[in-house]
Amino acid sequence: MDHEENDLSCSYEMNDLLELMVYQGASDLHLQVGHPPTLRLHGGMTPVDGPSLRPSDTEELMRAITSDVHQEHLKTRGGADFGFSYLDKARFRVSVLKAKGNYGVVLRTIPNKLFGLREIGLPDKIKELLCRPRGLILVTGPTGSGKSTTLASMVNWINENREGHIITIEDPIEYFHDHKRCIVTQREVGIDVPSFAEAIRGALRQDPDVILVGEMRDLETIEAAVSAAETGHLVFGTLHTTGSARTVDRIVDAFPASTKDQIRTQLASSIVTVISQVLCKRVGGGRIGSFEIMTNTTSIAALIRENKTFRIPSEIQTGSQYGMISLDAHLASLVNRKLIQPDEAIEKSQDPAALTAKFRELNLIK
Repeated sequence: MDHEENDLSCSYEMNDLLELMVYQGASDLHLQVGHPPTLRLHGGMTPVDGPSLRPSDTEELMRAITSDVHQEHLKTRGGADFGFSYLDKARFRVSVLKAKGNYGVVLRTIPNKLFGLREIGLPDKIKELLCRPRGLILVTGPTGSGKSTTLASMVNWINENREGHIITIEDPIEYFHDHKRCIVTQREVGIDVPSFAEAIRGALRQDPDVILVGEMRDLETIEAAVSAAETGHLVFGTLHTTGSARTVDRIVDAFPASTKDQIRTQLASSIVTVISQVLCKRVGGGRIGSFEIMTNTTSIAALIRENKTFRIPSEIQTGSQYGMISLDAHLASLVNRKLIQPDEAIEKSQDPAALTAKFRELNLIK
């Protein structure tokens, strides 16, 4: 195609780019002015063959998938997030934004397929925790670490193996869940309900057994989620923290000084498990999750209550009989099974120096 300066038609069709994402198995697509459309493949960035995007191109591509309501959000707030389906081939989480006065778009693939717990690498012992009638299950990790996939897999397991009512509160809705053995109500913040906290309060009047809170991002939401877990519901939540100790600290730090002791007591009794995860590059292509799993025991509950969270990592290291594993131990096991490279494990480790020394002892690195 001739690409003359005065030709304002876009060199790219959004449907072609979505088709390419599906075909290549890309996790993300970046559309930014001054660069060709770029796919994230197996963690690396791969530009599409073709010209760099102009301001008119990114605007046209953005309008092809963004509703009038979200375009209005973009104008007034500088950004909008939503989910949408492409035919029956894939579903995407979309973030549209403004940068240097131009439009940009980032799409993330949400796999159509719901994965089994074993497929994503979680131990069978997790199933016992998913049968609990009440409590707080937290899935934590940096952005893009696969938290949504883990949560969707756990909700799907409950949907297939328990009876009851599951309410998910998300922004935006990512995985769609059919009614199986459970009735599933999925509510989108900003469309179905104004806020996470409002949705949790509403959920308590809707006869729920399980409540999934897409993000515990402010004090009001955290308070509502902990309170729901205490009053006889199994509550799932996510935080952008790494490690169980930091997760507990992050929740406590959200509260004013006068109520910190009270929230520690509440967490000590309501937390069921904290699963912290990172995504690693898999040997031979693709990615694989690595997990730290903390299960709440009498001694961990005491550490939370007494503000001694710094001792949680050593409890995890000695708690394998309760299904606990530290992130570094799990990374090392992935290296032993030749699923990831030692340098990838060290990069994602919580104690890189200790893991490096361990791999040197085993002659896995020089």
